[in-house]
Amino acid sequence: IVDAGIATRGSIAAGLLVGEICMGGLGHVTLRAGGLEGWPTWIEVSSAQPVLACLGSQYAGWSLAASKEETGGKKFFSLGSGPARALAGKEKLFTELGYRDRADSGVLVLEVDRQPPKVIIDKLLRDCGLEPKGLTLILTPTTSLAGTTQVVARVLEVALHKAHELGFALGNIVGGSAAAPLPAPSPDGVQAMGRTNDAILYGGRVHLTVRGDDSAARDL
Repeated sequence: IVDAGIATRGSIAAGLLVGEICMGGLGHVTLRAGGLEGWPTWIEVSSAQPVLACLGSQYAGWSLAASKEETGGKKFFSLGSGPARALAGKEKLFTELGYRDRADSGVLVLEVDRQPPKVIIDKLLRDCGLEPKGLTLILTPTTSLAGTTQVVARVLEVALHKAHELGFALGNIVGGSAAAPLPAPSPDGVQAMGRTNDAILYGGRVHLTVRGDDSAARDL
């Protein structure tokens, strides 16, 4: 278990690495300083395999929940993202992508402010087919520096998700680059999520390289 912002302060640099881990190593996440359009720091993301990097790995699509009875205390909920999703293949998205992983190790990123209970860890090991030594969990609350950074690093993924929802053929998306302003984290969880979402939805810019006919690209 890697603490990237709960008891450990973490950093923007850690968030950049977590962003790349979320993309399964199939993307680059960097920090740009220089006051672009009046904002001091921007996150830049790129991938030559954006569908697998963003939807097959980075997308927070694995719902993980446990009741108070199961945990013996507080109920737990988190959305899992990262390459271990493709080991479990629990989401119907993987059927559409026609993709599954096989490996003896896996990484999952959880946007939480406490460690997951044993019942959740046992489920992850079972669903991913891993031994305990093969599973790494990275915990990044959005209220932390690393958490804020890795959420904003999803600016390309948000565009891929939107393209998918609009019915654009995923196989025709062959490259992508994006940028979004990096806000300061907030100690308030709702405000922290609001800042990162606003950075992506209002400040984000995305360029997708696509193939196929011109009309489909024009519609997108």
